[in-house]
Amino acid sequence: MSASDDLRVVHSLAGLAALVKRYQGLYVRWSRGPQTDLGATSSTDELTGVRMPGLSANPLDVEEWWQDRSVDLWVARRLYDYAHLPHDKGPGVRPWVLRGRVRGRGPDNEPLVGDVEPMCWIDDGVIEEARALVLGQGARWGTLRRSGR
Repeated sequence: MSASDDLRVVHSLAGLAALVKRYQGLYVRWSRGPQTDLGATSSTDELTGVRMPGLSANPLDVEEWWQDRSVDLWVARRLYDYAHLPHDKGPGVRPWVLRGRVRGRGPDNEPLVGDVEPMCWIDDGVIEEARALVLGQGARWGTLRRSGR
């Protein structure tokens, strides 16, 4: 994994969706970034302290069951569920996109990714755009009960 604070920044949900359409095997990770994660190369289970065989991340690949629905909406949904992490994990935590190989699953069934290639940072505005798009689905999606959001 090569770390770089010079990663480009994606400034729109449409821009991130375009990356998802172009590449397979993308993940979003919420951390202090590749520079910090380079030294660790793996995540630690916060409850038990056990080191895991890769970085905890969430997949961005569109699932077949999503069919021909909007990729923007898919990506928004993937970001929405974890948008609380910067608040929960503290200063400096932000989302970034990576490519890599799944080495296992974490305690929340999340992929643990190795052989990581950092792709880009995700601007805070993208998270706000995602939140607005998901919340705008309202009654069509049923209840969206998320504590602290």
